[in-house]
Amino acid sequence: MSVLKGFTTLFVPDAQADRVVPPTGFTATLTTFSAIAMGFLAVFALALTLASGRLADRWSNELARSSTLRISAPEEQMQAQITAALRVLETTPGVESARALSEEEQKALLEPFFGPDLPIEELPIPQLIEINETDQGYDSTGLRLRLAAEVPGAVLDDHTRWRKPLVEAATRIRILGWAAFVLIGGAMAAMITLAAHAALSANTQVITVLRLVGARDSYIAGAFVRRFTYRGFTGAGIGAGLGALAVWLLPEAQAAGGFLTGLGFQGLHWLWPLGIPLLGGLVAFAATRAAAKRKLKELP
Repeated sequence: MSVLKGFTTLFVPDAQADRVVPPTGFTATLTTFSAIAMGFLAVFALALTLASGRLADRWSNELARSSTLRISAPEEQMQAQITAALRVLETTPGVESARALSEEEQKALLEPFFGPDLPIEELPIPQLIEINETDQGYDSTGLRLRLAAEVPGAVLDDHTRWRKPLVEAATRIRILGWAAFVLIGGAMAAMITLAAHAALSANTQVITVLRLVGARDSYIAGAFVRRFTYRGFTGAGIGAGLGALAVWLLPEAQAAGGFLTGLGFQGLHWLWPLGIPLLGGLVAFAATRAAAKRKLKELP
């Protein structure tokens, strides 16, 4: 609570205290550049995290409500088994719809693996039946038993073995994105701490004179904290703006484009980068405050 209270007081100008810290120099450049770079990278970490969450939800929803029935049978028995399988599916609770894929659709599914000239009509390719489930879903164990009795050549694939690894992968990418976001904040805090230490060391004589004329350490530390917080806030704002622009210029999400074309913000998610400058200011405030108190205790 005291940290937030101290952070809000930074917006009250104090021209006398600001003169304690040089407005330009190596530390100013280092702080501002670090904040810009970290703000830029934070936007991409945030975009990666949100895109991974959307991807996990999409894969989970799409694969959870669809299944595939594969029928392998001699050519003279194929149509009879397809008809029997569709009849079983139509009377199965939880199955919303079922249809046999055409040769063109099956050829399109195999084209990425075997090329466009695959003679599908001359190959013993199983017939695929697409199954769409209701929200409640169906009893896969019971359906397999019915199919085994009535359609011996049918094999049910409920996509469980495909869905779980994909969702787990997307979830881990999301965790990695949040971890990267935290590491970026930590790196920014480290850089600002080093810059604050350098600034305090370079102004040792000024600090000594201020103490002689009665200035308290809290007043001196406040001057450094105010200046470095402004730099962190401004730099993070510039970096976040550049990062948001770069994300906006990425290709739009497409069904055929996969994950990379969906790496961006959608809807209200565009408001998230607006919080990065505030977080950058808070990180700079906390880092500089801790560094100033520690350094002032070391000085005679």
